Amino acid sequence: MPNQNQDQPKLSSPPQSADDITAENVKAIAELERAAQASQSAADRVAGFITRFCGSMTFVWVHVAWFALWIAANSGQFGKPFDPFPFNFLTLIVSLEAIFLSTFIMISENRQGRIDERRSHLDLQINLLSEQENTKMLQLLRAIADKLGISAGNDVSLKMLEQATRPEKLLAQIEENVMKDAKGTPTEP
Repeated sequence: MPNQNQDQPKLSSPPQSADDITAENVKAIAELERAAQASQSAADRVAGFITRFCGSMTFVWVHVAWFALWIAANSGQFGKPFDPFPFNFLTLIVSLEAIFLSTFIMISENRQGRIDERRSHLDLQINLLSEQENTKMLQLLRAIADKLGISAGNDVSLKMLEQATRPEKLLAQIEENVMKDAKGTPTEP
């Protein structure tokens, strides 16, 4: 029979504090991020680099200098202008640049959307697992209390919490309330 702990990472020593546990979690997430970056296609890496550069002040200053030099060179004070006012060739270049930049930005946004969706799915799975663990703990505590003869009383909310959460039912309730809000119908808490 295979060892059930084979897939779990080996810790050098057991965590001694909440800070140790947090540090392990941060390392695990950082490793997931490195793996995601390593799996990027060449196009995604290029698009990411261009998007990061275009979102920087260096990009702004390069354009300020480029436009200033272009306008000065074509003002007619330094010889015959190659692109006289209203700078049609400059307009063409800037328009083409805008087309390509918007494409690179959309590629990066699509990639970020995939990453966000993956993180959201992971978050949902962890939340569902936590809810299942909490439900099981409540059931075990109820069994222990019953075995020891301790009455939990008729706490209705405790009985409800001991039931497993059904995500599809929660989603239906959320959608129903969102539809009521969209129609302007007041919702009850």
